Amino acid sequence: MISILKKRSDIILLLVFAAVVASGPVLFQPIGAGYPDLLQKFAIFGIFAIGFNILFGLTGYLSFGHAAFLGVGSYTAVWTFKLLSMNPIPALILAVIAGGLFSLLIGWVSMRRSGIYFSILTLAFAQMSYNLAYSVLTPITNGETGLQLAQSDPRVLDVAFGRDYGAVLPTPDLFGINLSGYPGYYFCGALLIVCFYISIRIFRSPFGMMLRAVKSNQNRMNYTGLNTRPYALAAFVISGMFAGLAGGLLAVTDPLAGAERMQWTASGEIVLMTILGGSGTLLGPVIGAGVIKYFENIFSAFNENILLNMFSFFPEPLQHAAAWVAGLFVGEGWHLTLGALFMIIVIFLPGGLMEGAHKIINLFRRKTDSDGPQKSADSAPAPAE
Repeated sequence: MISILKKRSDIILLLVFAAVVASGPVLFQPIGAGYPDLLQKFAIFGIFAIGFNILFGLTGYLSFGHAAFLGVGSYTAVWTFKLLSMNPIPALILAVIAGGLFSLLIGWVSMRRSGIYFSILTLAFAQMSYNLAYSVLTPITNGETGLQLAQSDPRVLDVAFGRDYGAVLPTPDLFGINLSGYPGYYFCGALLIVCFYISIRIFRSPFGMMLRAVKSNQNRMNYTGLNTRPYALAAFVISGMFAGLAGGLLAVTDPLAGAERMQWTASGEIVLMTILGGSGTLLGPVIGAGVIKYFENIFSAFNENILLNMFSFFPEPLQHAAAWVAGLFVGEGWHLTLGALFMIIVIFLPGGLMEGAHKIINLFRRKTDSDGPQKSADSAPAPAE
């Protein structure tokens, strides 16, 4: 009976999630987030966060190197566009495979340690990958300029099927559907829904239960004779495949791959997204990714002129002083706002935004339950004297 209820609630959750993704352009328009570029970032980094949550949220292994898989996915997708076809399907398949193989290599070495040592190993591998992409592997990555498309690229599959782009630099298209603007968002959104469904299945599976046991007490499981390393490594590889897919989608929406996507700050950003939303929950990482990308795009757009206009009702000395103080938290200083928000969440809501949502829901439930008996007592007929 419990399993049936869980299955029903998961179906409802998936349907509601799909409805929110489908109505994103309308739903997020009132807060200024309904344009396709930002919505695409919501979907892509939502996939990235879902994959990272499978590792960190279920097993407790904190990786500071997941940006390496994001970058590998981007480079693989762009090379696929250059060599094979502008259709995104082969590019994404190869990006997922490349992310999985690279994560298998890094995970096989890093999983020999746990705790902070594992985190440092993944960080070291990510920085090595960044430096290799930036300098040593320049013939493959094009160094600091980044890997870009060119009209002279062979694209053997497109040529075999008679596709001729002429003198125009081609853009990714799905069987003739250009993936810029809202079509690109819905393509990313559809993959986000698929990834969310896979995440639900992993969370509810015996494999997900084993990953939770690894997080709960890995040493005790090892003492019983159970080798937990293959389970943790499998979670690491699955997480790397999600990151590879996210990197491939970044290349689909913008056919350019640069080494900056492999920098340690990108790995730290995905950690912030997962913790901010609520690690170990299904919706939390997606919400955290959306919140951070929203702050990044909205608050970073404020400049001095906008701030001066906002405080124009102050006298001129106060106007400039208020604009200076606000400028510390917006524009180039928007990271300070993100840091303050993260501190507040960690201090007061260790479980992330999802914990806050659960507290609000439980508060209303308790209020409803307390009002119910009181109302029935008040409406009961008076006892006969």
